Amino acid sequence: GNSISWHDEIIHQLSQFCGDLLQTVDPSSLDAHTFYGHWLDTVRADRGLAILMDTPTLPRAFAALPDTLDALYGFAFDTLGTNDDAIGDYGIALLLDIHGWASALSWQRWQAQLRNAEHSALEGLLAARLAWELVLWQIHDGNKSPWFARWQNQWQQVPRLMARHRQAQQNMLAWQRACELAFQSQLVSQLQQPLPPTENATPLLQAAFCIDVRSEVMRRALETQHPRIQTLGFAGFFGLPITWQPGHANYLRPQLPGLLAPALTAVPTDNSVSIPGTRWAHFTGQAPATFSAVESGGLFYLFKLLKQSLFPATAEPGVASPTPHTRFQLLRGQQALSVDQRAQLASGILAAMGLGDTLAPRVLLIGHGSSTCNNPQAAGLDCGACCGQTGEINVRVLAQLLNDREVRAALAEQGLCVPDDARFIAALHNTTTDEIRCFDAENNDVDATLAQWLDDASKQARRERAARLGTDEKYVDKVVRQRSRDWSEVRPEWGLAGNACFIVAPRTRTRHLDFSGRSFLHDYRWQQDNDFSLLELIMTAPMVVTHWINMQYNLSVTDNVRFGSGNKALHNVVGGRLGVFEGNGGDLRIGLALQSVHDGKQWMHEPLRLSAFIDAPQHAIDAVLEKHDTVRQLVEGEWLFLYRLGEAPDDISRRLREGWAPCSNLA
Repeated sequence: GNSISWHDEIIHQLSQFCGDLLQTVDPSSLDAHTFYGHWLDTVRADRGLAILMDTPTLPRAFAALPDTLDALYGFAFDTLGTNDDAIGDYGIALLLDIHGWASALSWQRWQAQLRNAEHSALEGLLAARLAWELVLWQIHDGNKSPWFARWQNQWQQVPRLMARHRQAQQNMLAWQRACELAFQSQLVSQLQQPLPPTENATPLLQAAFCIDVRSEVMRRALETQHPRIQTLGFAGFFGLPITWQPGHANYLRPQLPGLLAPALTAVPTDNSVSIPGTRWAHFTGQAPATFSAVESGGLFYLFKLLKQSLFPATAEPGVASPTPHTRFQLLRGQQALSVDQRAQLASGILAAMGLGDTLAPRVLLIGHGSSTCNNPQAAGLDCGACCGQTGEINVRVLAQLLNDREVRAALAEQGLCVPDDARFIAALHNTTTDEIRCFDAENNDVDATLAQWLDDASKQARRERAARLGTDEKYVDKVVRQRSRDWSEVRPEWGLAGNACFIVAPRTRTRHLDFSGRSFLHDYRWQQDNDFSLLELIMTAPMVVTHWINMQYNLSVTDNVRFGSGNKALHNVVGGRLGVFEGNGGDLRIGLALQSVHDGKQWMHEPLRLSAFIDAPQHAIDAVLEKHDTVRQLVEGEWLFLYRLGEAPDDISRRLREGWAPCSNLA
């Protein structure tokens, strides 16, 4: 008897094959035929499978498989007697069986579409999984086996099983909605509070943060330092549709939301880029290679390991980072942008951030990133708007662009005057330690007062986080730094756990409120958005991305086995950067590790669908929903809840399938 189930072996074989193939073949050149061809060659040459599964007829079944995709599909659907109406569902079920790799190939297809290219490797994976069904059919004597009769019976049972499943879900859905209503009614009553009088004096400092929920805590902390500090929320790529290319090789790193294709490339004007990942570091960083590295390095490596364990160096966010003095250039194709093109880019970004009319003497542009050790899922803690990288490149490029005298002169010609004494300062919020580091600033840009404000705000934010980290406020400064440097720390920070709402409004609507790090906050003044193109951009990009983040957390809590990535301590990196296995095989894992959403005693994220609140006229919001099917489907399918903030604080309504309803009766 054989102790490995066929299902486990099929997933293991396909998964190992995908990992191997995507390391050796350029993924962008893979199509369905090539993928299926490679898989056929692999299984036909593999005699070990027949021995492992104790099935001598296996090689004959592989040899009998059709060589082309069309022949395979025709043969499979004729042979397996599938119901024509359900073929689409059957295909989805097969792909869900190897969900991790199907997701990875689906992502590559998305990226190809952004470049107007074809990518059909996903169909190749589907063909290989279908071929395994045929192989099982053949080695179990085809139509003659009791297995085949059970298979046909299952097809007939599908409608009944689906009906039973829907019935079983009704109670769960009622509880889910009750949890959401409890949160929403509290949030609505918070937003209905009367607004305090506003500070009309010109701000002393403006600080633009990413809309990430971790910024909400830091914004409140910074605002308490002085009544004339104004903070803003904006998508963390800061409107720069760039890919970052350090001045070497062909390393390209997208720094914009996954929804968009990069239009520009940022390059250093010299070769002043520090690449921490030397070949030796890359070699020793791979999970299996660590053992070889210790053997090769001998005692020297042992001392290095001991030093790193006992006296860890502070991890800095980011890889392939520019040095402190790097100057940047923006290219479209191979061509550097002209002064006018740079000014056009700058004016669009200033308008989108709402900074066109009032500028403080100093404007901080604050991206964010995390600093952790030995963490293959670090991208999940960095900036979603920067494709899982830190926002450092974006804020530094933008600060240099907006401080450029030539750009300012061109802006003045367009009627947009940036005062001579206004300075833009690039900074990075380290979300693991809650420190804010300023870059490229001239000596007088960051004076003692500003440095003190930032330092005090950091301390205040850490004190607020202390309870969630399970530590005493007195020691939190030391604890967060230790967590960021500890090789064995599986919970360096809680990331976006707890996220539940997205508010698109001027900061004056929310400055007096405490959202406890659960809200994405995007600044927006509809009165300055003449054609509502900015509203359309916010609803089709940041709102969709915040929904993605929200659902990733929700699903990683509700079904970590299928939609999360299991135990972080067992993760092994696949193919350099492709993803992780849990252990040494099985499917590629997706979603968040259990340790990212659970502290060992309780869940740290309550799975609530995103509640989005937008301060804009009703007709403008409806026009965007009418124009964009995907956004309307998210709202009408209740994947997220959409609310409108009216002129008066207590005027809040919700968009239902049939139209708008006031929130006095929230049910």
